[in-house]
Amino acid sequence: MDPSKIRIIVVSGALERLQMAAMIASVGAVSGNEVRVFLSMNAMPFFLRGNHDAPPAEGPFGQLMAGKRVPPFRTLLQQAIELGDAKVHPCSMAMDVMGVEPDALEPYLSEPLGLTKFLHDARDSQVWSF
Repeated sequence: MDPSKIRIIVVSGALERLQMAAMIASVGAVSGNEVRVFLSMNAMPFFLRGNHDAPPAEGPFGQLMAGKRVPPFRTLLQQAIELGDAKVHPCSMAMDVMGVEPDALEPYLSEPLGLTKFLHDARDSQVWSF
């Protein structure tokens, strides 16, 4: 396993999970790691172009973050891309199920990938799932 390669699978639409995935991506990327994020299922709607909805809190910590100076998960992912070697890929299957075309996604997202390709590329990486 190559510890400098971080792969993150995000399927949850819960605030805390989206936030932690973005924090790992951001810190990992600015620390010199190669980071790839795979967005699918309940996470996908939060990356549709122009969607600024706040995801629901899963528990009390998510509620505590409201009103604090916590950088939003979308900002952290954009910083990971801009400041390091990070890419955020939407899941092609989730896009098909949702009826979403690539131009409906946020412009900072990379090309859609299937799970098979993502997992193949992740075979020698540390993998996180949220």
